[in-house]
Amino acid sequence: MQRYLVTGGCGFIGSNFISLLLRKRPDAYVTNLDALTYAGNPENLADVQGDPRYTFIHGSISNPADVAKAFEKVTDYVINFAAETHVDRSLTGAAKFIETNVMGTQVLLDAAVKNSVCRFLHVSTDEVYGSLGDYGQFSEAESPLAPNSPYAASKAAAEHMVRAANKTFGLKTVITRSSNNYGPYQFPEKLIPLFLTNAMEDKPLPIYGNGRNRREWIYVEDNCEGILAALERGQDGEAYNIGSPNELSNLDVTQAVLAETGKPNTLIKYVQDRAGHDFRYSMDCSKANMQLGWFPRVSFSDGIRRTAQWYKEHKDWWARIKTGEYLKYYEKQYGTK
Repeated sequence: MQRYLVTGGCGFIGSNFISLLLRKRPDAYVTNLDALTYAGNPENLADVQGDPRYTFIHGSISNPADVAKAFEKVTDYVINFAAETHVDRSLTGAAKFIETNVMGTQVLLDAAVKNSVCRFLHVSTDEVYGSLGDYGQFSEAESPLAPNSPYAASKAAAEHMVRAANKTFGLKTVITRSSNNYGPYQFPEKLIPLFLTNAMEDKPLPIYGNGRNRREWIYVEDNCEGILAALERGQDGEAYNIGSPNELSNLDVTQAVLAETGKPNTLIKYVQDRAGHDFRYSMDCSKANMQLGWFPRVSFSDGIRRTAQWYKEHKDWWARIKTGEYLKYYEKQYGTK
């Protein structure tokens, strides 16, 4: 029996990870601590509801009492997905990102040290590296952390606290830095689910600036496999890039979405670029390849097809989300409904 505490497990990547973990590790018992903020949805884990190996606790990682409750059961491993993640929201409200991503991570680290967990894995992002020009890649050994948005800065700060816990208190830690994820259950404020659902409703697809900003896109299941590999085979105190060879411009991604939904290019709407918009991310993942034996398996063409099909089949899931406060935020952000 292995006991895992997963934080933020009702979110997009966290829920996919819990499903994969319970499916692949029969001896895994999972406690999911989630605050159920706007992007957290228990429906994301409908496939594990009723599994005796799964327990849900409603609580925040920034609340020591909630974290203490989550640690009441013996915990072998902690996997921290809990975070505020949307760059756009961080530009108008950085305080919440500091509270959850930095202070919340520290609360978890304190509890992990106190309870002598076997390993603490912190899920981070390629955005902590900053921005690239037309060439080059980020590497764990050679690229400094140089975040450019409040979101990225909060994730970089959390990484430093994880490193401090490892070096000062001997907590066994691993960090993963993933590229842009996409797939089932992603909240429709992020580019791919936003554009898929908008296209399905014949609504505009708002592209920042000229659409030439470039990202690496990784299918969520590939990322979850990488996180599990890092948890089980990663070296103590190390960080691992978890990315893919699927580097595309935002306009390329938009064209793929339109092709999958059978919608015309006239839905594209260029909007004012966001402040401090990083131009390009690309990661060297050879360290994860060599040390973890991990490689991404899903091509972008296959992944976008799977993702589009999921959103077509689950309109009831996303239609309920795209109402109320979501619409107010969307209109404020993009100047359109």
